[in-house]
Amino acid sequence: MKKIGIMFGKERSFPNAFIERINNKNVEGIIAEPVRIDKVIQGADCGYAVIVDRISQDVPFYRAFLKNAAISGTAVINNPFWWSADEKFFNNALATKIDVPVPKTVILPSRDLPEDTSNESFSNLAYPLDWEGIFSYVGFPAYMKPFAGGGWKNVYKLNSMEDFFEKHGETGQLVMLLQEEIVFEEYYRCYCIGRKYVRIMPYEPRNPHHLRYVADFTPSPERYRQMEEIVLRINQYLGYDFNTVELAVKNGVPYAIDFCNPAPDADVKSVGEENFEWVVETMAEYAIERALSHQPDSDN
Repeated sequence: MKKIGIMFGKERSFPNAFIERINNKNVEGIIAEPVRIDKVIQGADCGYAVIVDRISQDVPFYRAFLKNAAISGTAVINNPFWWSADEKFFNNALATKIDVPVPKTVILPSRDLPEDTSNESFSNLAYPLDWEGIFSYVGFPAYMKPFAGGGWKNVYKLNSMEDFFEKHGETGQLVMLLQEEIVFEEYYRCYCIGRKYVRIMPYEPRNPHHLRYVADFTPSPERYRQMEEIVLRINQYLGYDFNTVELAVKNGVPYAIDFCNPAPDADVKSVGEENFEWVVETMAEYAIERALSHQPDSDN
């Protein structure tokens, strides 16, 4: 029997539906369940052919468990080694090399010194930074947000240099991105599963959270294919098997705004019934596909 496990935190609608959907398919030799951990021994098989990870970004113990599972033969979605190394500034830099339009973006050192450092730790950092060059490149209005992600936490809209310095003073030890504002006509959030299945969803980030998927943007067939190709290209280069890509369309050009979401929102109350049905069904089918191709004692 090959087991498909899912690791999750507070969420309930997607994990429960995912488990139920797989088990209702009655695929011979396949069963799905919540992952259960009672001990973690180095190099030991955890008993799962496939694990879908929804929580290790918040729990370092889980991330260590998943790396151990991966080197012991489990197919982990998403790859815990890549996820540990990834961050949003690198993603933007990568996009510039694979011909994906992105906002002009720079990375900034933290306002406060990191733990266990002093001024002497920064011998290679110019002081002051070339603020004139930075602001000239990005322009205003601009957005400032943590380079490591975190949803919509610690995100600032800035209208001037004075505004920047005031808000940057509030960011403590966070390493921040400063990013050009893209004033968009249309916006889409796109699921990508298995680097081959795409669901393009109209999305309005200016709405309250529970209404963001209530949007009436309608892409033309040409625009749809263009966005689908961008989403696939990004995920093929990043190596993510479950991710969302946010695209802001300005003057007919889809800009990739946020495309590092390896535990994307899949709650029925926020994404809506139709999107929820797609992501549950597609993820279930893909997890079964990975389980059926799983080879014991191999790199899966």
